[in-house]
Order: sequence, then C-alpha cells, then structure tokens
Amino acid sequence: MRYLLMIYTAEVNPSTLPPEQTRSINEGYAAFTREIRDNGVMEAGEALVPTSAATTIRVRDGKTMVTDGPYAETKEALGGFYLLDVKDLDEAIQYAAKIPGAREGAIEVRPIWELPI
Repeated sequence: MRYLLMIYTAEVNPSTLPPEQTRSINEGYAAFTREIRDNGVMEAGEALVPTSAATTIRVRDGKTMVTDGPYAETKEALGGFYLLDVKDLDEAIQYAAKIPGAREGAIEVRPIWELPI
C-alpha cells in the first residue's frame, strides 16, 4: 500500500540556526532517506521551499484568482513529504516516527487513494 508521509514543522530560516544544528538536521534526513531507499519502500520525497514562496489558485465562477502566499496561515507548515510503498499502516507509522521532523513537528500519514484509470 502506498502512503504519503507529510512533514509539518514550524518554518525556520536556516540562516538563523547554528551551523551544527543545520548539519545535524540535514544528516538526519539523509540517513532516513538512505534507509527507505535501501529498504526499497521509497517512491518519492521532496523538501518544499517556505510558504512565503507559495501561490494559491482558486477558480470561482470560471475566473481564476491568484493569491501570493499559502492556502492557510498556520503555526506549522508542510515542509516536505515522502511517498512510501509499504505493507500496511503500521509499517508506514514506524517509518513516520523515524522522520526527524516528528521530533519538533508532526508527520501526517495518509493512504493513497488508488483510482482506476
């Protein structure tokens, strides 16, 4: 089964962190990514730029409205994701608990809705 593991954390400007903290965070994500690749469960994964670079699109009555910024103002923002193909929810949860962002924020685990094409 495929699951999307979405990483929600407080947005922090990396330049405001001590270099050793940035290095430690990056090493944690690199180690986790290596583990899921080596285990053959990783289908995709990406980090996202801060929500200040987001653009929100809405279509109302046939008109496209474009707004700079995120869809919603929140304390924690979607900072990245992993798409995994694992046997069940329990395995997805086990992996989610290993994501470094789980220590400071939250990991939302959602099954992929496999639609017939």
